[in-house]
Amino acid sequence: MPHTRKLSRREALKGLSATALLGLGLWPGCHSPRAKSGGTFQFIAANDLHHLSAECDPWFDALIRQLRTHDKAELALLLGDLTEKGEQENLGAIRDHFRGLRKPIYTQIGNHDYTTATDRSAYVKLFPNQINYAFRHRGWQFVSIDSTQGTAYTKTRIQPETLRWLDENLPKLDPHKPTVLYTHFPLASSVQMAPLNAPEVLERFRPFNLRGCFSGHFHGYTRNQFAEADVLTNRCCARSRDNHDGTSEKGYWLVTAAGQTLTLEFIQFDGMKS
Repeated sequence: MPHTRKLSRREALKGLSATALLGLGLWPGCHSPRAKSGGTFQFIAANDLHHLSAECDPWFDALIRQLRTHDKAELALLLGDLTEKGEQENLGAIRDHFRGLRKPIYTQIGNHDYTTATDRSAYVKLFPNQINYAFRHRGWQFVSIDSTQGTAYTKTRIQPETLRWLDENLPKLDPHKPTVLYTHFPLASSVQMAPLNAPEVLERFRPFNLRGCFSGHFHGYTRNQFAEADVLTNRCCARSRDNHDGTSEKGYWLVTAAGQTLTLEFIQFDGMKS
């Protein structure tokens, strides 16, 4: 009688073709959360938290309490500048606060999440595999890219590493599935502090069914159009920072995905009143 051995998951995946892996939603840098397919769902998108010190913790305790009232939200996107100075203590505080949301959290690095112009090691340690990556949820494709140039905040360029990742991984996406792109710096060239080469990124998504693009960095509401997608920035959700557009509201997006459509609602956060 021949000897048989059950293959481990890793061994089984090694035997699959690239096409088969793609069908499972797996490729380098791709997250594949377990989720139902199709249907209507909601997600949260928040930008520019700027955790500065322990004095910010009551603010974020209250924010998490408010976020947990959105029962239909199945995941949250954090669009960079999680902290003010990229220090491990503050990055860890944001990680721990958002664990209290009890939903999958997907982050992206911002220029304030570096400790120096070249050091992002604390972010990488606490948020591993969340620089350039993608995942699928209920038939939607989410793509998250690093748009930073170290700690620089204006007249920047999206770095070659990110552009290479896009060129290697976008062909693995299904061009017909509804797609969400999110990053830190604005990708509409008309928005203040957008990277100089931001249009090069958007053009790479022209063959795809891009339905929305979410960013921060500019603390204020802007809305532009690229093909069928709204290209957005939003007011910040920070205790320690103001909005660049002079508005006083702090908050986040509550996004409803249904069919091929995203519906956005700005939810104001009143800080310690929550």
